Amino acid sequence: MTTSTTPIITRDLVLLDAAVDGDKQAVITRLVETLAGAGRTNDAEGLVGAAMAREAQSATGLPGGIAIPHCRSPYVDTPTIGFARLKPGVDFGAPDGPADLAFLIAAPDSGGQEHMKLLSSLARALVRKDFVESLRNASSADEVVGLVEGVVNPAPAAAPAAAAEKPAAKTLVAITACPTGIAHTYMAADSLSQAAKDAGVTLVVETQGSSGSTPIPADTIAKADAVIFATDVGVKDKGRFAGKPVIASGVKRAINEPDKMIAEAVAAADNPNAARVQGSGAASSDAPSGNVGWGTRTRQILLTGVSYMIPFVAAGGLLIALGFLFGGYEIADTGNDIALNNSLTNLPDGGFAQYLGAILFTLGGLAFSFLVPALAGYISFAIADRPGIAPGFTAGALAVFIGGGFIGGIVGGVLAGFVALWISGIKVPQWLRGLMPVVIVPLGASLAVGLIMFFFVGRPLANINTGLTEWLSGLSGTSAIFLGIILGLMMCFDLGGPVNKAAYAFATAGLAANTTAAFEIMAAVMAAGMVPPLAMALATTIRPHLFSEPEKENGRAACLLGASFISEGAIPFAAADPLRVIPSMMFGGAITGALCMAFSVGSRAPHGGIFVLFAIDNKLGFVIAIVAGTIASALAVVAAKQFIKAGAKDERELVAA
Repeated sequence: MTTSTTPIITRDLVLLDAAVDGDKQAVITRLVETLAGAGRTNDAEGLVGAAMAREAQSATGLPGGIAIPHCRSPYVDTPTIGFARLKPGVDFGAPDGPADLAFLIAAPDSGGQEHMKLLSSLARALVRKDFVESLRNASSADEVVGLVEGVVNPAPAAAPAAAAEKPAAKTLVAITACPTGIAHTYMAADSLSQAAKDAGVTLVVETQGSSGSTPIPADTIAKADAVIFATDVGVKDKGRFAGKPVIASGVKRAINEPDKMIAEAVAAADNPNAARVQGSGAASSDAPSGNVGWGTRTRQILLTGVSYMIPFVAAGGLLIALGFLFGGYEIADTGNDIALNNSLTNLPDGGFAQYLGAILFTLGGLAFSFLVPALAGYISFAIADRPGIAPGFTAGALAVFIGGGFIGGIVGGVLAGFVALWISGIKVPQWLRGLMPVVIVPLGASLAVGLIMFFFVGRPLANINTGLTEWLSGLSGTSAIFLGIILGLMMCFDLGGPVNKAAYAFATAGLAANTTAAFEIMAAVMAAGMVPPLAMALATTIRPHLFSEPEKENGRAACLLGASFISEGAIPFAAADPLRVIPSMMFGGAITGALCMAFSVGSRAPHGGIFVLFAIDNKLGFVIAIVAGTIASALAVVAAKQFIKAGAKDERELVAA
């Protein structure tokens, strides 16, 4: 293998005018074979799998006939670049057609920041037309090596002579970030910087990538007229930019249309009605901002509430389940009384086990009581930042008080958030501004949402919640089985995404009703959510040759994740091959959900998988349902991979969607 002093590219890593018969996977395989021939990888098959897994996240084709497949993996020990000039070009998903220049950038998992800086230097050079044309016109592999080395290891430049510059019309700041932080992050930064220079605009960019991030100074942010977020992941410390006009997009738009984004940011700076970064400036917010569509905003708002609610569900629900384990199910009727009136020196008739069960049940009940308030509070937080928390929690508590339940919590949280946001936007004198986020906004929004819910929406929401509860309690036979199928499909559709979370939140919120129907819904949801990771673990075991080495490693880990009810364990497989994996998972999930309902399986615990088997009614039915769904999904995905050819274009479109 190579050492850390090995050049990042050598002539034996260059292919000129190569004819590759096939798609982008064939090109990546050919480049990896070149790396293997030069002793640059210890597992060619594993490296191909790692690069293709990155391709599944988003296409690496760029405008101008360029492709930069890249990955970080344990299969290389030193940063390496393989290059192919292709004849004819191959489609890598660029908007303007096939790529005739392909760089495979392979970085070691253990690589430090310097390694990432070398790789990002190449990515930045690819936005320069002169560099790209030189690669196309290179007559030898040595010439290509010289061009690449010139950008990844440039000679120190002489200090430029001082010159008077015309002051820029506007000052902008920007954040760029992509999932891996190797290439697109830096290419977007340089594309925006070049476009800003051409437009006579001052731009300071913070790249939140793998080679580290140097935060934009606070005084620079304060002077900026607008901010650009070109990111595919969350912005770190977004609250620093609170109040600034913002233009937001994915990272690839900054590469493809940097001129338009700069122009839009300049226009936003002069537009008093432009979208602005929400927050108080003290800390970042999960609230969506910028020109993100309303569909995406709504999803982000609701998922923020659900994500903050789940820890209360997990902690409270598992404590309640442990209470049942030690004190028996009758502890639901006597637990609070025992916890209040007994002690270690005054044990109840059932002894220490009953007393411990009562304590655990009471603690779990208290934690679980925050479920709806937390949901509403953090939905409101996602809309109005910190000033929305108090009115949101108040709205959630009010939803519980009036019987509105889970639905009332969502409605109350949305109302509280938008009321708090509206009050925050009211212009007040300077001396009153300090009281706005801590007194006036929480007070005004809590009062307003309380009156609205009491006077107008409270009773209808309570009636809806009561009707839904009675309907679910009355389900039996075919109706219950159909509900199990629907819940199973939802749990396996996006593996921890919005649809999965919606089904899970629906089930956990229903547990508070303490009914047989609620317990059965919870069991169906948990069992179906266990199927995808377990199925992929089984599939990689019975047909290992259908999977890459990284997928086989993920399969071994997925077994424990599935047993613990962590659906996200199947995400690496779904991301790499969504059209064949996701339908297969949904098939098994639907079977498991239906069987749980048919067997009247119930779960008094909201999480834990097989580790809360003690809290499951009809344990044998629970296990049979999971085993049946797991086998069905595993066989389906094996059959799909063996007999159905993957459509690269369709996969790319599904992942992008």
